[in-house]
Amino acid sequence: MERITACLVAMAVVTFCAVPQVRSSSSDHRYKAGDDVPLYANKVGPYHNPSETYRYFDFPFCSSAPVKEKKEALGEVLNGDRLVSAPYKLVFLTEKEAEIACKRKLTKKEVAKFRAAISKDYYFQMYYDDLPIWGFLGKIHYNKDRVIEVTVRSDPNALVDLTEDEPIDVDFMYTVKWKETNTPFENRMDKYSLSSSLPRHLEIHWFSIINSCVTVLLLTGFLATILCEFLRTISYAHDDESADDQEESGWKYIHGDVFRFPKNKSMFAAALGCGTQLFTLTIFIFILALVGAFYPYNRGALFTALVVIYALTSGIAGYTAASFYSQLEGTNWVRNLLLTGSLFCGPLFVTFCFLNTVAIAYKATAALPFRTIVLILLIWALVTSPLLVIGGIAGKNRKEEFQAPCRTTKYPREIPPLPWYRKTLPQIAMAGFLPFSAIYIELYYIFASVWGHRIYTIYSILFIIFIILLIVTAFITVALTYFQLAAEDHEWWWRSFLCGESTGLFIYAYCLYYYVARSDMSGFMQTSFFFGYMACICYGFFLMLGATGFRASLLFVRHVYRSIKCE
Repeated sequence: MERITACLVAMAVVTFCAVPQVRSSSSDHRYKAGDDVPLYANKVGPYHNPSETYRYFDFPFCSSAPVKEKKEALGEVLNGDRLVSAPYKLVFLTEKEAEIACKRKLTKKEVAKFRAAISKDYYFQMYYDDLPIWGFLGKIHYNKDRVIEVTVRSDPNALVDLTEDEPIDVDFMYTVKWKETNTPFENRMDKYSLSSSLPRHLEIHWFSIINSCVTVLLLTGFLATILCEFLRTISYAHDDESADDQEESGWKYIHGDVFRFPKNKSMFAAALGCGTQLFTLTIFIFILALVGAFYPYNRGALFTALVVIYALTSGIAGYTAASFYSQLEGTNWVRNLLLTGSLFCGPLFVTFCFLNTVAIAYKATAALPFRTIVLILLIWALVTSPLLVIGGIAGKNRKEEFQAPCRTTKYPREIPPLPWYRKTLPQIAMAGFLPFSAIYIELYYIFASVWGHRIYTIYSILFIIFIILLIVTAFITVALTYFQLAAEDHEWWWRSFLCGESTGLFIYAYCLYYYVARSDMSGFMQTSFFFGYMACICYGFFLMLGATGFRASLLFVRHVYRSIKCE
């Protein structure tokens, strides 16, 4: 224990610093010998708890006077980055040997704080000329007048024994070595992105795609069988003589009830609107990812994109919800818009308030500053809400009637008793299992990136998996809707939505498995952040895939009943 403690403290002593992660033009990041290269310290925290990070100088490291904070963008703050100037001077092409940055006497309390951090495997993160560095082995590399790579190691000859809770004098020292390399400046980020493209990883990713394709092929064959059976039995609708003699049964028997509007029309339309907006948001995020907007350690770019695109697409939610609510002959469209605006944002806001309070109590960098919270509220008030209302007004004024190929009877037909496996909960479980089985292999890499320190850059494969997920969700929902109608159960609207969105429940169940079996996360803060924000993410999948399943089922049901004689 003494040896591990001393080594990790030395690693902290050798800590360098960080610059903000912003992609520069070809004219930037050029230095001459002796130029100061900006260094910023970012954060420290338990290696296995990526959400539990603290400001660098919350720990008694050697600090410069005064400490200057780097102005952060919205996405960087949401990412938990808090860059400050560091006392170590890494002058371009100037080597240093055991340079003393400062001398400091650690108190008994500070020694105990260091030892507690070491026992929890704390790591540090810094940036040096746009390059992230941690406590791993290496030297600083350069190519002519540019910094190409930076790494850090601890000096085994400069250890400090923190076994006892006693005050101790510490010399914070650092050594700088420069090594020339032929790596072009444009490729200096490749080492961070190539880790997820190694052959052994690509084999697993392609196996995931093959597994998903097999699932799609099986479902396609299954659905084709259903359609063939449907086409075989539908011929009576085009034969007047046989139609008069043949008694209607199964799904044909309920043609006067199948287009009866669902209960809770406003909630249904709001869920459809939110799901459509989240689907649009996901597509835009994939487009940005595929064009290279989210290159490794582009700090906060994803969070900024999520906030901005969600705000700009709120009009889609308002338009979809209001127009469909109008088709369902709803009249209280103001209530419908309020429900649409709060259906996803409401739970997300409550979750954020709780988790931000936890982060404040822990004094972690995940706690958002007041000005950032005000900025997000302004975006919601000045962009999201107005666009939602504008979209809702446009949808309400569209005045399009619901396209039902069959006339709905005045009184609903009684639904016959159903076996247990055809009731709602078993159908939902069956509907969610197959889409989840198509993506579960890829889920591990996504979780390891979001809730760990892996780098995920194979967005093309992820996009393929997403398309397969949509196809499988649509196919299985259509199949289950057919079986439901065949059992003379005409209340398929909410069932199709719930069957589509049930994959979100399976993903959340996988969260529990990942937390227990595949990660070393611990502590109340990390646990609450993991399950809290994953609940919001899975709820987003819940709405998005629910909208996908219902749209597919509606298309199928319309096609089916358009092909029969409806009186």
